[in-house]
Amino acid sequence: MALYIGMMSGTSMDGVDAVLLEIAGAAMKVRGARHEDYPAAILNKLRGAVEYPGSANLDLLGSLDVEIGEAFARCALGLLQETGVAAREVRAIGSHGQTVLHRPRSPTRFTMQIGDPNVIAERVGVDVVADFRRRDLAAGGEAAPLMPIFHREAFACAGESRAVVNIGGIGNITLLAADGGVRGYDTGPGNCLMDSWILRNRGEPFDRDGCFSASGKVHDALLQKLLQETYFALPAPKSTGRELFNLAWLDAKLHGVSVSSADVQATLCELTATSIARELSAAGAKRVFICGGGAFNPELMKRLGIALPGATVASTAIAGIAPEHVEGAGFALLAHLTLARRPGNIPEVTGAAGLRVLGAVYAGAVTHL
Repeated sequence: MALYIGMMSGTSMDGVDAVLLEIAGAAMKVRGARHEDYPAAILNKLRGAVEYPGSANLDLLGSLDVEIGEAFARCALGLLQETGVAAREVRAIGSHGQTVLHRPRSPTRFTMQIGDPNVIAERVGVDVVADFRRRDLAAGGEAAPLMPIFHREAFACAGESRAVVNIGGIGNITLLAADGGVRGYDTGPGNCLMDSWILRNRGEPFDRDGCFSASGKVHDALLQKLLQETYFALPAPKSTGRELFNLAWLDAKLHGVSVSSADVQATLCELTATSIARELSAAGAKRVFICGGGAFNPELMKRLGIALPGATVASTAIAGIAPEHVEGAGFALLAHLTLARRPGNIPEVTGAAGLRVLGAVYAGAVTHL
């Protein structure tokens, strides 16, 4: 048996999630979890860097790298204190960091996550495994999504076709075939457009309980315009992020369209539901598990249920893992795989040339000379 901490901050940029995962052979159990919001000063700088990458100079990226590393370290230390687990009992921390730019289809392909793992290792005194994405990218893959390997271990059932949908800032799906096959890819926007729109119009960071979406009506012409985005028609493997689905993209689509702010929000909610449901329907998934922040949006969950009349749609909680803990637990598992020199990618998902051990190890406390 070994304990790992998995840490994640997704495209929603709402803060740091840390999960303490116990791994004993093929069995996994969440032993504790903690969330910490980013301090307002960090969040404002981070949003600016992600929404307007051209404005993010080296000084800004360098300082954010350290500040986010410190935020991750504080969250890990808080989790250890809450659970009563000593740092020496933790085999390693798997840290995804914070994505600021993901360009797998640019002429020079790259992905960039910040949150200095050296800072985390120094403050917590535990080995840190980080930089999970770039090896898959170097092998020709999309470097995303990385969670299907955890979804397979946690949610697959022999003889039953299932799907796991993570709705963070970006939506992504894992298709778990009845014969054991695994596919997965980013479907498009999850919460990112809804979050950005309500922040601009109401000063609120997210649409609590989907109330703003529920107050409006779907604008069909706008929805069809949004669904014409080229990304939706691309074949998998594929991945995306805020570098595409952002306010500038939405503003361009809104040009010449007269629609209320509430109706835009309702339409963005329907866009997320429709873009996800189309993929699930095509795959024939009959049981769908939802994780990520979208699982807490009743309006979005309702729309997904309507769009998938032949499937059972429910939170991953019914399968034993709370929806807000899935990604953190996934990066704990990826750290475990890295230390065991086992592959963390699934080439059929990312498009990489083959199986690869992901991540680099940053040593924690020195135990002997």
